[in-house]
Amino acid sequence: MKLINRTILYLSGFLLLAISIWSVVFYLSIIDEIKDSIDDGLEDKKERIIYEVRHGGSDMLSVKDLSKRFFSIEKIEGEYNSKNRYLDTLVPLEDIEDEKIEHELEAVRMLVSHFKYKEQGYKLVVVNLMVEEDDLMEAAFWDIFWLYLILMACIIIIDNLVLRKLWKPFYSFLEQLKKFKLGHSVFPKTKTKTREFQDLQKAMNILLRHSTEAYEQQKQFIGNASHEMQTPLAVTINKLELLIEEGDLKPPQAEHIAAVMDVIGQLVKLNKSLLLLTKIENKQFLDNQQVSVNEILRECKDNLQEIAAYKQVDITLDNQDEISVQMDISLTRILISNLIRNAIFYNITDGKVEVKVEKNVLRICNTGVDTALDAEKIFDRFYKLGQSQKGTGLGLSIVQAICKLYNFSLSYSFKNKLHCFELEFNQN
Repeated sequence: MKLINRTILYLSGFLLLAISIWSVVFYLSIIDEIKDSIDDGLEDKKERIIYEVRHGGSDMLSVKDLSKRFFSIEKIEGEYNSKNRYLDTLVPLEDIEDEKIEHELEAVRMLVSHFKYKEQGYKLVVVNLMVEEDDLMEAAFWDIFWLYLILMACIIIIDNLVLRKLWKPFYSFLEQLKKFKLGHSVFPKTKTKTREFQDLQKAMNILLRHSTEAYEQQKQFIGNASHEMQTPLAVTINKLELLIEEGDLKPPQAEHIAAVMDVIGQLVKLNKSLLLLTKIENKQFLDNQQVSVNEILRECKDNLQEIAAYKQVDITLDNQDEISVQMDISLTRILISNLIRNAIFYNITDGKVEVKVEKNVLRICNTGVDTALDAEKIFDRFYKLGQSQKGTGLGLSIVQAICKLYNFSLSYSFKNKLHCFELEFNQN
């Protein structure tokens, strides 16, 4: 999840909790105020009734039915509590409909109190219909509910607008960093007045400058090493060839010189492979273009056909689907050639190599030893497959380095006595 989205999520979550609590407290406060207002009215009505009873309204003492005058008075014996009690309850009240009087339960706010008249105790019950108040509370609930939704929507929208504007320089700088390539891009830069983003930009540019300098030095070293090491090796081979051509050597001496030339040849191949591997890891192959994997496969098959015939290995190519990738064409040739060459080289007499292209996947299977190889080590540098010592041990390491460079998936499996390398071209 992006930082800005996580910030909006956390901020909105805390505001949601705060506004939810505020909404509940505010709604309860409104209800409390409404009930306080009703209680004040009931208190005033109680005082008026008691006043009227004590000043000539003794006939009111006979009121027993709450549905007629919304109060009732009942004689009590013994001690009583003079404190007021307020209740929310339902009482049957008269309802006239179609000239018929019916008693229906209605929601009321009730005040229960006691008073004394002529040394006699009475219980006074006063009620107030809650119809209008219920409508008011319901209206207040919905008003608060919609206000809550509007506030949350406004907060989320404002958070998005404000935070996206605030973080825009950061994401612009991050996007430039993703596209940055050593030795091929200018340093990323973005306009911002935020101190932390300015410090981040300065720190990253210092780091990139050091990396670029180290990259250029390493690149120069690779070029120099390639030239300085290949030249004396080539001169040594030429001189050994001249020495053999003179014909004054005895057979054992000629055999020793041939063995030395073979070792030097292996050293030349090893040097070239190491330099190639280093260049790949340093991303010095950047001439990316649209390349047809199928065409490269056919080209590599034709080029390696003679070697396969010499090794008595049959190569079959099954192009079920067309695959086109964006990559350096020379690396494409190296990638496919190394996989097929590896399948031919580590094969058996009268063996086979099956190359299949299907649904963006290249699968190369070959016969060979009857046991599975160590899947965790076969891509390590200088790991030799089988018992042969002729290879440099870098072929599959180079393949894996190319796959990592272009984010391809490479895996090994052993099924039906076939060693299979599966290459999936995952390109965004």
